[in-house]
Amino acid sequence: MTLPEAVAGVTLAVLVLYVLLGGADFGGGVWDLFARGPRARRQRDVIAGAIGPIWEANHVWMIVAVVLLFSAFPTGFSVAMTALHIPITLMLVGIVLRGTSFVFRKVAPPPDGAESGWQTTFAVSSLLTPVMIGVVVGAVTVPGIGYENGVVTGGFVRPWLRPFPFLVGGFTLALFAWLAACYLVLETTDRELRDDFRRRALAAGWAVAAAGALVFAAGWAVAPAVVEHFLAGWGGASTLIGGVVGLAISQGAMLRRRWGLARAGTVATVVLVLVGWAQGQMPWIVRGAVTIHDAAAPDVTLKIVLWILGLGSLILVPAFVYLYATFKGRMLLPGGE
Repeated sequence: MTLPEAVAGVTLAVLVLYVLLGGADFGGGVWDLFARGPRARRQRDVIAGAIGPIWEANHVWMIVAVVLLFSAFPTGFSVAMTALHIPITLMLVGIVLRGTSFVFRKVAPPPDGAESGWQTTFAVSSLLTPVMIGVVVGAVTVPGIGYENGVVTGGFVRPWLRPFPFLVGGFTLALFAWLAACYLVLETTDRELRDDFRRRALAAGWAVAAAGALVFAAGWAVAPAVVEHFLAGWGGASTLIGGVVGLAISQGAMLRRRWGLARAGTVATVVLVLVGWAQGQMPWIVRGAVTIHDAAAPDVTLKIVLWILGLGSLILVPAFVYLYATFKGRMLLPGGE
């Protein structure tokens, strides 16, 4: 494994952590929007209690991924940020609005029975941000962005304002909502609330299956070379099969109320989706424009990045373990009890 490949692998691992942790926070905002019925307030209280202690810390993983990208692959960072600055700006606006509205709706609650503007902002931004994350991923996955003689070509709108990136955006939204619902069943011991989130988890799981199939079919139609590259090696096919099996295990376990197994199946599926995408994307950062080897910083820089990341993890990882053990100790148990 070359140094650029090693750093790319570390970046992928950081992105996986961000999706599993931060992505579920966005999914919680989705279910906050769709909280309905006589238990709507209690559902929102569970969601707020689940997100509250850890949502700021979870964004650390996105920051680490961004720093790795612009430090280790500056050309790739430049091309992506230039060509996709509109959806990336919308994504960042969504992150900021979501965080501020989550805080302000707590410190400035509306009168009883009134709908808070901060409540609406929190929910809508929780929808917007995952879609924009998926749009960016979809845009760098299929050809459309060019890079010639140091100039980004293809325009600033056409590469992402296409059906395929938005299909990936919808899939990302469904994935985050599914993660959140599967986590939320373990955030309460109230049987009625668990059943509420159980129904949402089952619905979101089927939505993930349908959206994933649609993305795969659309990818084959608009960029068959990408799909063929993904399926050419054993890794792509195995992650695809493993993801389908993981989703089936999660759905079956959720039906039987085996919460720990359902959560494990969901996490495994999400990890396999991301690993499979990375295998199909290799060696490109932006397909058709720049590869990890073309964009890589000098070896001495990559070595320094890995050393700093290793030393930093000696502080970051124990801090996260302590944070989650403190606020999520019961949830981390095999059955969530």
